[in-house]
Amino acid sequence: MEIGLFTGFISFFLTATVLVIVFLYLYAIVTPYDDYKLIFEENSLAASLGFGGAVIGVSIPLYSALVHSVSYVDFAIWGVIAIVIQLLFAFIVTRVDGKYSFKAKISNGDVSVGALMAFLSIAIGLLNAGSMSY
Repeated sequence: MEIGLFTGFISFFLTATVLVIVFLYLYAIVTPYDDYKLIFEENSLAASLGFGGAVIGVSIPLYSALVHSVSYVDFAIWGVIAIVIQLLFAFIVTRVDGKYSFKAKISNGDVSVGALMAFLSIAIGLLNAGSMSY
């Protein structure tokens, strides 16, 4: 095995991992409820499902960026774009008030809304990834 292939793998993999970690941090800031408190202190299945769906949702376009990028810089740019799209989606969806308030429902532990948030995040991730596959 060529050492260049291994170092290429490591650089892309570590960058993708860092992008996911940055996403986890920013997602918790973008959502109006405390994801980590709901998950780790209150054992909220609704928050856990929504958060897990967001992780899968951002990983799909990151994968697409890894596969379709022509260089490391190209991947990094598309990776950041993937994160921004997913964060914008989460910001918008969690700001809806009233009967369809994700903020209120997830904060109250409504599992069906947490699952819906997960599925919507994954769907946006798939659309995001498909849009990157030029």
